[in-house]
Order: sequence, then structure tokens, then C-alpha cells
Amino acid sequence: MNPVKVGLLGLGTVGGGTVNVLTRNAQEIARRAGRGIIVTHALARGLNKPRICDTRGMILTTRPEEVVNDVEIAIVVELIGGDSLAFELVMQAIANGKHVVTANKALIAKHGNEIFAAAQKQGVMVAFEAAVAGGIPIIKAIREGLAGNKIEWLAGIINGTGNFILTEMRDKGRDFADVLKEAQQLGYAEADPTFDVEGIDAAHKLTILAAIAFGIPLQFDKVYTEGISGITGTDVSYAEQLGYRIKHLGIARHTDTGVELRVHPTLIPERRLIANVDGVMNAVLVHADAVGPTLYYGAGAGADPTASAVVADLVDVVRALTSDPENRVPHLAFQPDALANFPILPMEQVETGYYLRMHAADRPGVLAEVTRILGDQGISIEAMLQKEPPTEAMGATIIMLTQRVVEKNMNRAIEQIQQLDAILSEVIRIRMEYLD
Repeated sequence: MNPVKVGLLGLGTVGGGTVNVLTRNAQEIARRAGRGIIVTHALARGLNKPRICDTRGMILTTRPEEVVNDVEIAIVVELIGGDSLAFELVMQAIANGKHVVTANKALIAKHGNEIFAAAQKQGVMVAFEAAVAGGIPIIKAIREGLAGNKIEWLAGIINGTGNFILTEMRDKGRDFADVLKEAQQLGYAEADPTFDVEGIDAAHKLTILAAIAFGIPLQFDKVYTEGISGITGTDVSYAEQLGYRIKHLGIARHTDTGVELRVHPTLIPERRLIANVDGVMNAVLVHADAVGPTLYYGAGAGADPTASAVVADLVDVVRALTSDPENRVPHLAFQPDALANFPILPMEQVETGYYLRMHAADRPGVLAEVTRILGDQGISIEAMLQKEPPTEAMGATIIMLTQRVVEKNMNRAIEQIQQLDAILSEVIRIRMEYLD
């Protein structure tokens, strides 16, 4: 049987890695897919640039239409990133009856509903395993491996740059700006690191995970997003003393009143396995009713890990080329006409525990006043540290861990505490999850 011809849109790190994996494992891949898979065309920024892969036998072009419109190409692999040109090219490929594989989380998070509808109409597949957590097969695990379960919640370290920064801050006592600079030098962070450190990249990925976990439309615009640029070494150290670690988590939870979609720094107990995922590694913890908790860990980026996911999608598409479109695995795990419109909860309705840190005048009655305000809002204190000041003018440092409370109540309490004359600085709060 003739090999399936593939066209790449993008021949950078992931594109080159994809070619390398397809070439290196060609025989094994053909055995799994039932046919060979070869790259015949590739869009490249410069035709004579050095590559990490062998491009002999390929037609290289700087014109993307030569890839998406070529009649012999059965599958288009989109690896250019962004959500404007990529969207146009993917929609054109679908209109031409081509299957699509993409590693583009922003594209799927923001335009996936429209892309999947077009693909269903044309009877083609859109595969996107590489869009979340690099080489970890988390989408396949949730969509297929856990298909017999009701997913209750998931929590993930799904941005390696942020995890690297927080790990270095904890292990070496370094500050945020210093570690971010190193992450940029190492190539973990872009020159503009906003997407990584402010949680936008993680929010794209969480949008996708929540959709396939709960059978809801993709709703990136409703994800609460908070970054790690405000995390200090002081808070990392105090969390450690209390038996917790700070991780930048994407959390999706299905509750009786709706779905939580949130990305923010989170204290989690150090005994949890996911609390010990360090450096640039990714991990996703999924809790389902039948199987309980399962943890998926691995490299979230890089040429070969991401190429691993891209090639796995190519194999899936090739296997399904001759199958009835109605019998394929749905894009978002649930049949398109069975997606649910559960409400997405605003952050003020979310219930979680809190870490609070404040500087207060070192005099009698201050702590009693703070605890009274918390009590009036129904907030119980679980643990507390008080650090005596080096000088009286600096005030005592008070650290509190609270039990779970609705965020709007905590907002009211912090506002009232902040108005006390004895509180000498901004009240710092970080949300806390037990993940049990």
C-alpha cells in the first residue's frame, strides 16, 4: 500500500523533530499504522537555513498555499503557532478535504469549536495531542483511556517555564527576576515571557483539557488567569516551613453549580506526588469516579517529546483513513451533539483554602482583630506562623492557612483587614488546594 503523504506547515524545532522521528522509526510506525508515513512538502521561513532534520526528497516552500492545496497531501501538520494565519490555513486544509494535526494550543483553545464543526462537516479529523503537555499523552488518556469514568477534577503543571522558575526559587533561594533571566538564556522562556509567567499558555491548555474531561465547548475567555510574577522567595520559604510547595496550576473542577476553570499559583501539600514535579517537567493529576486519581508525568516541550505526540496523531489519522467518520473518536471526547452547556463559575464563587501573609504592628489585640474579621466571614484558621520583627518599626509577619471558603468571602475579609491601622502592608494571598 502506498505511503500516506504529509505536508508540514513549519520546519522549526517541532517540525524538524517530527521529520526525525518519522525517519528514525519509519519501520515501527508503518507496522503500527498499517502504511508508511512520509513528509513530501514543508513550509519553511528560509529555504537554505540549517535544519535539525534531513530534508532530502522534500519540497520546501515559503508559500503555505502550496502545502494546503497540494492534491497529493492527505494530512497537513500545522506547527507555525499563533492563531490567525494558522487558523486560516487549517480551515483551508479542511475545506480541501485534508486531515489536520496540530501542536497549536492557542489555535484549539480559541478557535477549536469552529475548526471541529468544519472538520465534522467535511468528514476529516483534527488531532491535537501535542497541543497540551508536549509528549505526555494526556488527551488520549482522558478522551479514551478514561472514557468509562466521570471526571471530577483535574489539576496540572502544564507550563514548564513557570515550573522551572518556582523550582529554582525554592531550591536555591533565588528571586523571580533572576531565574526568569536564566530561563530566557536557556531557551525555556521567550524574550517576551508574558504567555508563560502570566498563565496564558497554561490557560490555553486548561481550556482544552476541561473540554475533553467534562464534554463542554472550548471557552478560553472564561478561564480565570493569574501569573507567578508576584510570587516572592519569602512566600516560597514560608510555604515550605508549613509543609507546602507553591506550584502554578491549571485547575478544572466539575461541581454541582458549574465548572471551575482557573490558573493561578497554588499551595499544595509537599507529600503529593505532583508537588515533587520540578524543573521544566509537566504533570497532570486527574481524579475520576471509577479509577480514582491518576498522574501523568513527562516532558512538556522539546523537539522529540512534542514530535512524539505529533507522530502519534499521524498514526491515529492514518489508521482511521478508511473508517466511517461517524465511528471515529470525537474531537472533544463526547459526541458533538452531546456537549453540555454547564455554566463556568466566576472566580468569586470558587471555594478553596488560602495562604495569607501580612505585616502587623507588634502590639496586643491585633491578631484578635484579624481573626475576628475572618470569623465574621465564616473563615476558619487551620495553621499560623508569627515571625517577630527585627525592629519594632517593621512589624510582625503573620502567616495564616485557612480552611476552604468561597472567594467572595475572602475578598471581603481581606478588604476589612487591609483597613486596620495595625496592618502595615498589603495582605498577600495565595490559594491552596489539598488535591485529595
